[in-house]
Amino acid sequence: MAVDVENIVIGAGVIGLAIARTLATLGRDVLVLESAAHFGDGTSSRNSEVIHAGIYYPKGSLKAIYCVEGKHRLYEYCKTHHVPHRNCGKLIVATSPEEIPTLEALADKAAANNVRDITFLSGAEAIKMEPALHCTAALLSPSTGIIDSHQLMLAYVGEIEDGGGAIAFKAPFERAKKTPEGFTVTAGGTTVSCRNLINSAGLQAQEVAARITDLAKEHIPPRYLTKGSYFTMALPSPFSRLIYPVPNTASLGIHVTLDLAGQIRFGPDQEWVEKIDYAVNPARANDFYAAIRRYFPALPDNCLIPAYSGIRPKVQTPDGEAADFMVMDERDHGLPGLVNLFGMESPGLTSSLAIGSVIAESLRTTDRL
Repeated sequence: MAVDVENIVIGAGVIGLAIARTLATLGRDVLVLESAAHFGDGTSSRNSEVIHAGIYYPKGSLKAIYCVEGKHRLYEYCKTHHVPHRNCGKLIVATSPEEIPTLEALADKAAANNVRDITFLSGAEAIKMEPALHCTAALLSPSTGIIDSHQLMLAYVGEIEDGGGAIAFKAPFERAKKTPEGFTVTAGGTTVSCRNLINSAGLQAQEVAARITDLAKEHIPPRYLTKGSYFTMALPSPFSRLIYPVPNTASLGIHVTLDLAGQIRFGPDQEWVEKIDYAVNPARANDFYAAIRRYFPALPDNCLIPAYSGIRPKVQTPDGEAADFMVMDERDHGLPGLVNLFGMESPGLTSSLAIGSVIAESLRTTDRL
């Protein structure tokens, strides 16, 4: 039986689109299946829209490798494809002497990840840069930036279509079965055959994997969900850079980000949840005030306005250590042509171009391209 399309990518989030874009620019036939009516409706459009430097992740981890490479590629891509972005920089701040060793450890981790532009600042030096700030010390990350994630995904879509690829919206994945040539895939009531199947379904990646009939259950990690809410305020931003507290175990803390129009956002907080629900509870702002005032003491009372929330697909338990990306191909599960991506949270947006290249190389290495 001849295949209908060479490559099927499940999920039109930023990573799925980057993978499809890479394949299309290599001249490969590609179809993206998306259950929603638009691209990027999930995690890809509900985040801080930050271009990360690669500071926080363990040396040698996929997050560290893909983030650092992806950052350089993403800045160049934004310039050549006219994607709105700004290299505004970031301060990671210690608000007490006890937090300074954490800053020092982050600086060492950044260096181990080949992020060589980090500068250690005294509290006075940081406050001179950002007068509204309170801190005892800080790390300056000049290669951190912000991006219009919608415009980035739109650029990826343009390259997919220019390369002859297509995106099928309102086409929810139903099942896939291994064939001698590849897979038969049913989505939206239609069945097509493909040589390679890439599961980049984000929050639904485990559900998709469970519907691939020949994939053993031990190759599907449990999924855990962390919800993060964001708040804004109807006042001008007192900061020109991003401001981050020292991180905790599962998030980077309630930080300050800016959009490209200069509007300030605070968040996300961290709430382990059982289901996907994007409603923002206004009462969560009560905890935001104390956290923000540690580094921004002048935050006015009653100024925080609910903005939006996002949910991260994690592969770690609430009390477990932060987990790495999981990219699993034939060498892991034994099914030629199948690639599953699990736990694709931050820094997924920053890493997207690097991940696209990794998937293409994986398929080449296993003689699927």
